[in-house]
Parts: sequence; C-alpha cells; structure tokens
Amino acid sequence: MSRALQPDEELVELDAEAVRTWCARAFDALGREREEIDAINVYPVADGDTGTNLYLTAEAAREAVEAVFAASEPDTAETVRAMAHGALLGARGNSGTILAQLLRGMAAVLAEGRDGDHLARALAEASAAARQAVAHPVEGTVLTVAAAAAAGCAGGGTLLEVAARAHDGARAALEATPGQLAVLGRAGVVDAGGRGLVAVLGALVETVGGRTPDPAGTAPGAVRVLGDVRAVPAAPPACDGEAGPAYEVIYLLEAEDAAVDLLRGRLDALGDSLVVVGGDGLWNVHVHVDDAGAAVEAGVQAGRPHRIRITHFAADAATAKPSERAEQAGPSGPSGDGRGERARRAVVAVVPGEGLAGLCAEAGATTVRSRPGEPPADDDLLEAIRRAHAREVVLLPNDTELRRTAAAAAERARAEGIRVALIPTRAAVQGIAALAVHEPDRRFDEDVVAMTAAAGATRYAELAVAERRSFTSAGVCQAGDVLGLIEGDVAVIGKDLTETARTVLDRMLSAGGELVTLVVADDTPPGLAPDLEGHVRRGYLAVDTTTYHAGAGAPPLLIGVE
Repeated sequence: MSRALQPDEELVELDAEAVRTWCARAFDALGREREEIDAINVYPVADGDTGTNLYLTAEAAREAVEAVFAASEPDTAETVRAMAHGALLGARGNSGTILAQLLRGMAAVLAEGRDGDHLARALAEASAAARQAVAHPVEGTVLTVAAAAAAGCAGGGTLLEVAARAHDGARAALEATPGQLAVLGRAGVVDAGGRGLVAVLGALVETVGGRTPDPAGTAPGAVRVLGDVRAVPAAPPACDGEAGPAYEVIYLLEAEDAAVDLLRGRLDALGDSLVVVGGDGLWNVHVHVDDAGAAVEAGVQAGRPHRIRITHFAADAATAKPSERAEQAGPSGPSGDGRGERARRAVVAVVPGEGLAGLCAEAGATTVRSRPGEPPADDDLLEAIRRAHAREVVLLPNDTELRRTAAAAAERARAEGIRVALIPTRAAVQGIAALAVHEPDRRFDEDVVAMTAAAGATRYAELAVAERRSFTSAGVCQAGDVLGLIEGDVAVIGKDLTETARTVLDRMLSAGGELVTLVVADDTPPGLAPDLEGHVRRGYLAVDTTTYHAGAGAPPLLIGVE
C-alpha cells in the first residue's frame, strides 16, 4: 500500500495514493512511539494515554481511507475527506480530538489543490481550526507546535520543502515547550501531544521525499523528539499535586451550529480541557468534568449524542477524592432525620396517569403525578426527592414545560446535601427508556450517562384532541380534530385517532428505529394499540413494539421510537 520513492525522488503533488501512504506511515510512527509518548503525558492530565489516543485516532483515519479505496478509485479530495472524517469519528482523548481537527482543517484546503503551496495553506488552516476548537488555548502544547509548523512553511514551495520546513518548525517548537508550560518544565519533558504531531509530520516528509527526518535533539532532561529514547519515565510524572476534574467525557454529537455554540458555553462552565471539533451537523465533543452526567445532559439538550465514553481519572478507590470514596463505600450510617439510613440511589419521575405511576413504582422509582392543567410545582418535586430518602437522586421531569421547575427543585435538594442529576426527559416515553437502563449498583455518573443516552435516543410523539380552532405548524385545526405532535410540534392533523396515529408512526419510523413504545390512556379506544402493533409488524419487520397502559388522566396516546 505504501508508495516507495527512489533515492533523490520527491512527489510533485499530494495525490490520493500519497495521502493513503501518509495515513499508513503516520499510524505506524505513532505505533512505534506510543509507549514513549504515553510516558511523558503530564498535561492536561497525567493519565499516560496521549500516545495511545493519538494512535487510535490515526488508526480510525487510516481505516476510513482504506475503506474508500476498497470501494472505488478516490481522488485526493475524497481521500482527505475520508481521512478527516475517520479521525473525527474515532478521536480519542484531548490530543486525538485536536489531531482530528488538524486533519479536518487540512482537508478543506487539500481538496482544492495538491501542490506545496496548497499544503502550506492547509497547515495554516489546520492550526487556526484547532486553536478555535479549544475553549482556552494554552501555549506549550500541541497548538503551539501546530502553529510553528504552519509558520515554518509560510510562503509555500515544493511539497518536500513545505513538509520539511513544517516538520523542522514543529520540532523546534516542541523542544521549547518545557519553557512555556510550567508542568512540563517541572517534569522535564516535552509536550506529549506535540511530540505526536511531530511524528505525524515526519511521516509526511517520508511520504513526499522518501527519507526519514533526522532525529531531533532532546528536551531538557528527558526524551528525544524522534529517534532513540533516553530516560523515559516508567509512569507519567506527577503534577505536583495539581488537582483536576474527575472524569473525561467524549461523545459524537449530531447538532446544528447554533446549538453547539450554546453547548460550548455550558460545558465550559462545567469543567476544563474543552475541545469541540467537527461541522456540517456532526461534532466530536471532549471535556473534563466532575459531573459527567451534566456533560452528557448538555449534549442531549444540544442534539443527539452517541458513542458516549466516560473515563474516570482515578485508577481506583485509593486515588479517588474523599467524596468519591464515600460513594464507593455505599450507605454509611444514620441520616440524622429519624428515618434510618438513606438509600444509596433513587429515581424520581413525573408521570401522567395512574398506570404509568404504578409501572415506574414497580421499577423502583418515586413518582409525582402530573394532571392536565395541574403541573407539579418545585415544592412537589422537592418533597418527592426527600421522600425518596436517598443520597443520590436521578430526576426525570418527562415534560419540556417542567424543565425549569425541575431544575429549581434539584438546586434546592443539592443545598440540602443530596446529589441530584436532572435528565432533561421531555416525554414519559423518554423517562421509561431511561428507567429501563437504570442500574443502582453502577457508579452514579455512569448510571446517569446510560439513562441520559437512552432518553436521548428515544424520539417521542403524542396524540391529542383539539379543544378549539387554532393555527398550528401543520395548518389550521378545528375543535375535535386529532393532532399528532412529534417532538412537541404539531405534524399531523386528522379526523380519526387510528389513522392519525398510523401516519405519525410512519413519519417517525421513516428515520429508522428498533423499538416502538405505545402508552395508551384508559379512555383510548381498546382496539387502537393492537391495530398499531399490527401496523408496525406488517410494515417494519425488524421493529419490536411494547404497549403500556397509562391509566386515567394521561393523553390518549404516547409514542416512543428508539
């Protein structure tokens, strides 16, 4: 697969095969240096995985490129886009996420041209894109190394001239990083992410010029940038007791640009090391936080998060914070309120109808009834949280209109020393999905993440009967019309409950689905649920259907599609 150049031969253009070769050589180079890069990983967290994360990100890019070659004979534009997209989907950790954005920035320019001048522009665009993706850029990191690579090849030239000057500039900047970032200077190492980027640029020089770059010198006290290693620590050096958030949260997110702008602000307030890369509706989100559930919840509010990965930085209970050790230890004595020991964890769910209240109670949840025209107040939710009598509570409002009320109740409960995670479920079917994956024996954040992901993966709809003539997003409705609301907006206006329900189901399943949940009220015609189950069976062979009875006081029909 790799293109072998003859001595003194160099490429004039970076064609598709050259991009393929570069991906393979970068992957191989990071594989060779992975352990050494892991060993000098002290910033932003000394968790010893930067080399591994870069390696896995490069692997994802390489596999995406190989996939397009297996399917067709791609041109340079298709190949670089595949490389960038693969890295985006497979990005791991802070360093891998930044590498993905660097490749994405390069791809936008290399799709337009393949010569040295375009490569120089691509490296400049890559540096700017990566810096913009990081909430609070820090000098002495891979961002500094990327900027030096771009500056080194400003003015263009041949492919080899540009690649070699970029590599030399990056290498010199890397050796200077211990003097720019105090934690690196104290540990006597260069920046791990920057060293990985130098390896990637070295692979580019080898690809376009047929030679391996000369080994660099050593940074103060520790490791060669390229070539032999000297005095590599056996484990990541300590950061002099510098504390940081407990969790790394990474997920892919399908969302609009405006929603991502709001997401950045919310995640920035929750933690640090925030990097959001991507575009065109697909993003890779990386952040370090103490409240992993809140980070995923923010993603659910922005769009559709998936491939969620949570990493707890503490290796075990011995290295965890005191509050985390208490969490791992389980219940620890009387609560002081005369009611005995608190349970470790509980779920509080707002539900319409007696049947759903019973269903949720059987699953172990404390329920709050929501009646038509009588939504619960924050006092009602706070009382339910207290009634759950647990140290940790997951709150499911199951209604868009209750989001502020639930947030207020959660804040009041936190002031009383109860750890509360609010999952912004917007319908009862999302709450059912979340409750179905609830496991009280898991760590709190892991449980909240699983429940949030299940809720976010559930599209919801509701059937209602119009009380008066009014204007809707689907047109004008008359009193007595059946309204099919999808994700809160009127999408279908009909005269018959069953026909309207079928139309709503078809629209929802046109986007795919594996499980349909039907929730019917007491006053819903008894044949509606069987009719819809048969409709799904006949038209969507791979889709399962589950029916629940909401009892009195619920909408005629609730639909969930997972």
